Amino acid sequence: MTLLTAVFAAVISTALWYRAAPRDEMRIGTLCWLFWGASLMWLVDAVFEYRELGAAYFTPAAADLLNDLFLGLSVVALGLVIWIVSLLIRDPKGAVKAALAGKSGGKGAEAGSFAPQK
Repeated sequence: MTLLTAVFAAVISTALWYRAAPRDEMRIGTLCWLFWGASLMWLVDAVFEYRELGAAYFTPAAADLLNDLFLGLSVVALGLVIWIVSLLIRDPKGAVKAALAGKSGGKGAEAGSFAPQK
C-alpha cells in the first residue's frame, strides 16, 4: 500500500509538472523527484519483502494494509512539507520577500491580502 500511495502521488505530481512545463514557477519538478524517489524506495522494499514472504506477500492482513496506508500518507505529507519549505526558501514569485519587507505589491501578493499597509 505504501508503494501504491507513493506511485499515485508521483503520477499526479508528474502530470501537474507536465501541464506547467516549461515554466516551473512552483518547482513541481522537485516534488516529482521526491515522490518518484519514494516510489523507487518502496519498490525495492516490495521486491525484498516478496523474496522473503513469497505468495503470502499478496494476501496481507487488514491491519497491515491500514498501517501501510498510514505510512504511505505520512511519506506523501512529508514530501509535501519538504516541497513547501523548498518553495518558501527559493520564493519564485517574491511573495515571502515582499511579506518580510512589509510591501503589499510583490509579484505574488493579491489586492486583498492581509499584508500590512503603509
